[in-house]
This record gives sequence, C-alpha cells and structure tokens, in this order.
Amino acid sequence: MKPIIQINNLGKTFVSKSGDVKALDCINLEIFPGEIFGIIGLSGAGKSTLVRCINFLERPTSGTVQIDGLDLGSLSSNELNIARRNMGMIFQQFNLLMQRTALDNVCFPLELSGVSKRKARERAKELLEIVGLNDKLKAYPSQLSGGQKQRVAIARALATKPNILLCDEATSALDPTTTTATLDLLKKLNQEMRLTIIIITHEMSVVEKVCNRVAIIDDSNICEMGSVNDIFANPKSEAAKRLVFHKKEHDIPFTSKNCYRIIFDGRSSFEPVIANVVLECKAPINIMYADTRNIDGNAVGQMVIQLPDEELAAKRILHYLNNKKIPFEEVKNFV
Repeated sequence: MKPIIQINNLGKTFVSKSGDVKALDCINLEIFPGEIFGIIGLSGAGKSTLVRCINFLERPTSGTVQIDGLDLGSLSSNELNIARRNMGMIFQQFNLLMQRTALDNVCFPLELSGVSKRKARERAKELLEIVGLNDKLKAYPSQLSGGQKQRVAIARALATKPNILLCDEATSALDPTTTTATLDLLKKLNQEMRLTIIIITHEMSVVEKVCNRVAIIDDSNICEMGSVNDIFANPKSEAAKRLVFHKKEHDIPFTSKNCYRIIFDGRSSFEPVIANVVLECKAPINIMYADTRNIDGNAVGQMVIQLPDEELAAKRILHYLNNKKIPFEEVKNFV
C-alpha cells in the first residue's frame, strides 16, 4: 500500500532577532490510507509545528511533504489552496466564528470553495447530523458546550470531503468524558468514511484509545515509531519511557534486591498472569508497581514484582515466567 502522506528529511527553523530556533530536524514519516496515526510529545517537542508543516500552514525550511504523491512544495499558492481541501484540520480552541451559527460555521469553507448556498447548507446539515448536532443548527458557539463546539469544528473540517483529518491537540480543552466521546466520534468517522486521521497530542491516553501507530517526537526529532502495542509494551527511547511509564525506577520505593519488571507485550487482558504464577508456584508475590493498559483486548505495559526471599521459591517463579515466555528483567535496588 502506498502512503497517503510521505515526509522526507523535513526540517523547520524559525529565524528571530535573538537567534535561530530549530523546531524540526530531519523528520521522516509514512502515513497510510485509513489509519489513525498519533504524534505525541511533551510541550515544545515540535509536534504542533510538524502538523502545520504537513498542510503547509508552515512552510518547511528543508525536506519534502507529499500528499497522495503530490509534492506540496512544488505547488503555486492557488494549487496549494486546492490541495488543502483534501486536508481538514481541527484545533484545541475550536476556532469557530462567533457571529455565525453552527450551520453557517460548517458552510463557511464551502462558501470559500465556491459552492452554492443551497448545496452548502445541504452538506452542512448532513454533517451536523453525522456528528450528532442536528438539533443545534441555529445555535451560536456561545450557546454550545466545549464538546459541541468541537463537533461543529469536526463537521466544518469535513465539509470539503477531505481524505485526511489533522487534529492538533483537539481534546486538550475538553473534560475526560467529552474527550472520550470526541475520540469515539473520530474512530467512527475513520471506520465509516475511511478517513485518515493524524492526532497530535501530549496525552498517551488519547493515543492508547484510538491510534494504530504512533511516533514519539522529542527535541525536534522523531525518537521512536511503531504500533501502539509495541510502544506501550516495550518503549526503547527515554522520551517514550517518560510518556509510557510516567515514573522512573528511582521513584519506586523498592526495599529488596529481589525485584523484577514483568513486561506485558500484548497477552490477552483476560489472562490472570500474576494469579497463575502464585497458584502454580505456590509462593507469594508482592506487587510493587503497575502500569498496564487494555488495548483492543491486549495487555500492554509493565508491572514490578518482589519475589520471596526464599531462593528456591524465587527460582521457581522465574522458571515459570521463562516457560510461559513472559518477558521480564531484574530491577536494580533503590532504597
């Protein structure tokens, strides 16, 4: 399958009186049709600059961005505007026109594209029904909740029938319940419209819920990339470990040298791993720390356990883990 978005050696440097700032450095990405791709990083890592370079709201300093094989850097201003109609975008702060109703907000990009008022209103009504707001056509943004505003923004982004939807921290201003509802809507749109969605976020919970693959961006570079399961189960870069594990080992109060980290790398979430170890080995286990998640029925993450002081019992447990091919590693002792 050919990528719908291909980014090669992309760099972006901002020039200011106080000196040049390199926001992105040698970014290489392939995003395929119909996937939900997450780009995650801490504040200042460069993720928002990257999404703005994808649709050339920011023109890269170096490298290329190809959408469906079309090199955006080679296009005239008019050609670029036409190409952007294939890329809808939603933002953290919704960016709705406050003096327009929900219906008129969705009509706005269609008016700019030269669509007749009648057809624009028909399309807008259809989209507002899809996002569950067919009863809010005449409501102004000030009369809508945060989640409703974001749904209007999603409908507006889909007005020109794009194949790609770019989401720049689209759930950061929403409460947890509304965030879940918005992500469920994006997943539904992805499945029903075969929409390719790129989600920019600093929250691993967002990536975990909807994304197929994820790229970790840190200090202007992509430091790790892979399936969500792989990254959660076995993060390799320090940036990924910070995002996945939240805590460093020395934050965990171990009091014994007999501590081991079990790595959950996609086993069934319904398999009672620790209970099975205890029953099979007939030895107690102390759970010191756990950070696991259920992703599509698979358990990913880590758990730190403390084995019994009795050497034979500890060896029995380790032998069982080996036998069952459960990845584990010894954790250094911190007091």
